[in-house]
Amino acid sequence: MKNMKITGLLILSLIIGSNAFGQSTEQLTVPLSSPGKPYSLKVQLVSGSIKVASYDGKDIIINATPKTDDDKGSKTNFNINFRKGGKDKEEASNFDESGMKRISSAGGFEVTAKEADNNVTVNTGNPNKAVDLDLKIPQDVKLKIGTVNDGEISVENVRGELEVSNVNEKITLSNVSGSVMANTVNGDIVVTFSKVDPNAPMAFSTLNGDIKVTLPVDTKANLKFKSDNGEIFSDFDVVVDKTPGKVDKISTPGMYKIKKDDWVYGKINGGGAEMLMKNMQGNIYLKKASK
Repeated sequence: MKNMKITGLLILSLIIGSNAFGQSTEQLTVPLSSPGKPYSLKVQLVSGSIKVASYDGKDIIINATPKTDDDKGSKTNFNINFRKGGKDKEEASNFDESGMKRISSAGGFEVTAKEADNNVTVNTGNPNKAVDLDLKIPQDVKLKIGTVNDGEISVENVRGELEVSNVNEKITLSNVSGSVMANTVNGDIVVTFSKVDPNAPMAFSTLNGDIKVTLPVDTKANLKFKSDNGEIFSDFDVVVDKTPGKVDKISTPGMYKIKKDDWVYGKINGGGAEMLMKNMQGNIYLKKASK
């Protein structure tokens, strides 16, 4: 058997039994292989919120807090049915909750971080355990984060290439610089840029929610808007393309279809990289940053 050599891989795991009578926040510190150089960070949750902010340190610091039933606004009930061979249903039904006390679990959770060559991946051990993550990170990051249930996503004062996804909550990005791809299903998207990468295309989309993007006044972009059941507003001098939308006529045996492009196209400050904003229910707002 050949020897297998693995280099540059660091795996840190945080396995905690939290206090059954309250929350317990635990910390995990992840050193980078090459501190001070660009790196990538991927964080993916099924349940829980994600908060990311920059700081002056060189490591990635993860604070993990399990959500309680009160945080989630609901409780999980476990029903156990007892059956005995040869016994009738009447005897088995004597096992019910009357007069019994519920015994709660300790609420343990697990967070694992893997680092190899300045590439970091963070996830939780049990997707059914909701955990809130609060991360402090260095600048110049390629950040990809996402969650599904029980939590918002917020990013503050971060510089880099940001890809953010949520399903059932809001996305808020404050004082970010670089480029952004942001998508959610049920929630608003609110983004405030301090500086924009002039060469990077960006996209912001939600199904049910407003899109609010604030840009530096000198941002150059080609805009592409679509709001199925909402309005589009901007205090930029948007030069709207008034060319009639493209019409496609499709015909197959027994079926004929006409499709007209209903996107709104425009430019600000002469145009630049493409910036797409799309929703179904809600408005779109494109705003100038205050000087």
